[in-house]
Amino acid sequence: MNASQPRPIRARRTVLAVPGSSQRFIAKSRELPVDALFLDLEDAVAPAAKAQARGTIVAALNEGGWDGPAITVRVNDWDTQWTTQDVLEVVGGAGGHIDAIVLPKVRSAEQVIALDMVLGQAEASAGLPVGRIGLEVQIEDAQGLQRVDAIAAASPRLETLVFGPGDFMASMGMRGLSVGSQIDGYESDAFHYVLARILVAARANSLQAIDGPYVSIRDLPGFRASAAKAAALGYDGKWVVHPSQVEAGNQIFTPDARQVERAERIIAAYAQATDQAGGAVGAIVVDDEMVDEAGVKVAQAILAKAGRR
Repeated sequence: MNASQPRPIRARRTVLAVPGSSQRFIAKSRELPVDALFLDLEDAVAPAAKAQARGTIVAALNEGGWDGPAITVRVNDWDTQWTTQDVLEVVGGAGGHIDAIVLPKVRSAEQVIALDMVLGQAEASAGLPVGRIGLEVQIEDAQGLQRVDAIAAASPRLETLVFGPGDFMASMGMRGLSVGSQIDGYESDAFHYVLARILVAARANSLQAIDGPYVSIRDLPGFRASAAKAAALGYDGKWVVHPSQVEAGNQIFTPDARQVERAERIIAAYAQATDQAGGAVGAIVVDDEMVDEAGVKVAQAILAKAGRR
């Protein structure tokens, strides 16, 4: 694969955050039925432990033991001293086991391009195909959101845009201390605009959109409500920070059987009408509802999320 080839499509209903400095949490992550995970070198690792955490991650990746999830590594952002060395060490030591690199606090397209270049050099030095490892970028503040269109188009390696609610709340001066939770005193959804804005940029560039964490780990109803809003809006998945959130996340971001069955009937009926009309068909009626080409695209998106294409 080279950097200009289409990216593989990966399920990301649940994306588990795993501190890269903790062998205990890494071991636990091998047991959880998540679609993806990231071994973290950023916020979950203290500055004094970052260098050692790189080695811990490399050893864990080479040991393996995960059954199926996409494996990614979150490096430190470009405002730190660690980004380049993070990439060189983890890709040089275990790049063959890494599906994507996660870049936090992205504020410009240039930051994505810079990581793409460093990653290409690391792949080449490690004897890996240049472009094999994908990129996921986090939109976490006002500058990143303002420039999200350019960010989403910055590299053919890009696979996802990820909302980072914690830093975004701080950037905007929101009066909330529980990351991912709604803001007391604001009756509407405080995150609707940013979620919609990121989603539009993602879809315009054929990327997945992933919602960020809900850190109140004992509040499963709150997590479910947060995830359900993102799923209804069109998001592909959500970060999970505790095993208790995994089952709910997988369920919420999987279209239910009734949606899947109806989507299949819509596509079959439209295909039949198209064949009968020799390729020229406008709207048809399915279940007493009008369905046109736009409706067919909605049905196809539902089937894609359900793993049926």
